[in-house]
Amino acid sequence: MNSSPQHLGAIAMPPRNRPNAKQGSSQLIDQWGRVATDLRISLIDKCNLRCTYCMPAEGLDWLPQSKLLTADEVVRIARIGIGTFGVEEIRFTGGEPLVRADFPTILRQIRQEFHEVPLSVTTNGLGLEKKIDELIDAGLTRLNVSMDTICKETFAKLTRRDRLDDVVKGIDYAASRGIKPIKINAVLMPGVNDHEAPELVDWALGRGYQLRFIEQMPLDADHQWDRDNLITAHDIKEQLSIKYDLTPHPAPRKSSPAMLWDVHPMGSPDVLGQVGIIASVTEPFCAACTRTRITSDGKVRSCLFSLTETDLMGAMRSGASDEEVAAIWQNAMWNKPAAHGKNSAGFEAEDFVQPERSMSAIGG
Repeated sequence: MNSSPQHLGAIAMPPRNRPNAKQGSSQLIDQWGRVATDLRISLIDKCNLRCTYCMPAEGLDWLPQSKLLTADEVVRIARIGIGTFGVEEIRFTGGEPLVRADFPTILRQIRQEFHEVPLSVTTNGLGLEKKIDELIDAGLTRLNVSMDTICKETFAKLTRRDRLDDVVKGIDYAASRGIKPIKINAVLMPGVNDHEAPELVDWALGRGYQLRFIEQMPLDADHQWDRDNLITAHDIKEQLSIKYDLTPHPAPRKSSPAMLWDVHPMGSPDVLGQVGIIASVTEPFCAACTRTRITSDGKVRSCLFSLTETDLMGAMRSGASDEEVAAIWQNAMWNKPAAHGKNSAGFEAEDFVQPERSMSAIGG
């Protein structure tokens, strides 16, 4: 997909008038006509793994608790998102959201007010076996687990922690509790786990989990990302084609970031299941983006790669009304860029600048 401003402009002409939440507008719409209905809220920047493509071995300078959104503030943001702007789903991210002791409380309060809105979490899976019962009882409906390999040695190398067995036990126990879907997110790194893609597909399909391969994005804390070392969507398909035939899944993609492929035994029309490939770098899907993100310190990020943020926490702690907070949020989303890069030309552009914040600090 070409994500230049010209192509993005073709999907919807910019509205003539900037929307105003105070005047009753009910959408988080941007100037390109995209409407954000998928809310991502980061609960904490801290993580208990040290994935090589995310942060250094010694970790990062974590935010003090006083700088994190409180449980009441998270619930208030969710209430404004759903009640004012018609947010259709919420995913909680981090860092590692299971580190937040009050996560079940947050889920429970939102679920009590909004019975039908899907509430999901993206986690690394550590502690999941012990915590999933309480999370489900509190209202969790979906689960995403970041897991790049099923090889213990590779897991330890990638995460700098020998905890693969704990992660797998947690995922399997969550499945036994009936939570569905369970999505597995995997990043392939050259010379580390790129050769393990077919094995990971076998494992996920055998358990009924939805596997998504994600191209590594330039959001590492060390700023060592290099386009030349990227395992691309094309590379992933080539790796899988060693063992499987892949055909495009017939269901419409809509706003999903993942391109779905039906997985067939070699030379057979039988479908074993699906695998998704999220080509964030080589095939950006900015034109269909429906996401709005709130960092753990209460900042609106209209895009993962935004170079600017808009403060909601400060407004809330200064006594702003829900209407005033909504107006600030809406204004931030109106200014969402057409695509990545200062001139919206994508990652390949000479003007692309990697955000200072890493993925763990932004929330995925």
